[in-house]
Amino acid sequence: MDVNQALQLLGGLSPQLFMKRHWQKKPLLVRQAVANFKPLLDRGELFELASREDGQARLVIQEPGQVPAWRFKQGPFERRALPALKRPGWTLLVQGVDLYHDAVHDLLNKFRFVPDARMDDLMISYATDGGGVGPHFDSYDVFLLQAQGRRRWRIGRQKDLTLQPDVPLKILANFVPEQEFVLEPGDMLYLPPRYAHDGIAEGECMTYSIGFRQPSRGELARELLQRLAEDAQDLVGVSMYRDSQQAAVDQPGEIPRQMVEFARDALQGALQDPDALGRALGEYLTEPKANVWFETVEPGAMPSVEPVRLDRRTKMMFDARHIFINGESFRASGRDATLMRRLSDQRCLSRQDLGRTSAEARALLQTWSEAGWLHGL
Repeated sequence: MDVNQALQLLGGLSPQLFMKRHWQKKPLLVRQAVANFKPLLDRGELFELASREDGQARLVIQEPGQVPAWRFKQGPFERRALPALKRPGWTLLVQGVDLYHDAVHDLLNKFRFVPDARMDDLMISYATDGGGVGPHFDSYDVFLLQAQGRRRWRIGRQKDLTLQPDVPLKILANFVPEQEFVLEPGDMLYLPPRYAHDGIAEGECMTYSIGFRQPSRGELARELLQRLAEDAQDLVGVSMYRDSQQAAVDQPGEIPRQMVEFARDALQGALQDPDALGRALGEYLTEPKANVWFETVEPGAMPSVEPVRLDRRTKMMFDARHIFINGESFRASGRDATLMRRLSDQRCLSRQDLGRTSAEARALLQTWSEAGWLHGL
């Protein structure tokens, strides 16, 4: 992707200018970001996804009244479990639709001017007239692309983040909108994290939400420390705390100084490999979600010199010393590293590219093919 080329998707801005002016800073409304856009799934196909055991579906129902009441349910949902189409005020949210549908995955790829490490998924929100999830804020960046019908958005830089009590959703108690837009098919609204918004369907509608995860320090620390600890144990084995010289104590509640030192040494040992932190981060960022699984194939199904593409569910990234794919890491250097990085960036390799890989790299690609992580074209 040429990040300096103006894109209709971004209202005539180049990806470079968009990231500089808007990303994590301020909203952007784009009329006809995708001209003449039609839904990539019809209503029936979306309802079918919502019924899958490996899907991620939620149902939000707004009960009418002077003070609206909210009901929230987790899927999966059989069609008969959903409200009638003529009933106003309900919303079906289906997460991770890009994992199941090639055209949706291709749409998600249009936003790869943002690092894959930040990409989360594409969610589809189906709503009947008046449907929505209430005024709220998200902790991640999101592009809201209108796919069908009309949705009225009210947005604002909300300082008061107090939530309504006794509600099964995180709905702002004192929402103060500053701007209002009606989006029609092909229109798109970008919102940075914590920018309050409220979207209400005007008639039947579908909205595609392209979300980007924003891990917290605590989340990263927890995941990385656990992975580093596992790596350290593999490197040095299990080393138990010993205190053969421990004297009797008259203050048994005090933690022994030597145990504090032992704990400090354990943490330092986990970081003794200079590549350990980067390796743990790459494995974490490419770990498939719990509901993702791959169809394995018979050995030898991928000819060694045929073009290949990554499966739409595969996550692949790299750093200066490693290739990461679906939670696994591999050291790579030289021409093989260059080609593997190309596979990560372009999500495919040509026949000519494969012809330049080493026998070891082709064997690795064969293993990934048998695992269902990539396929021949």
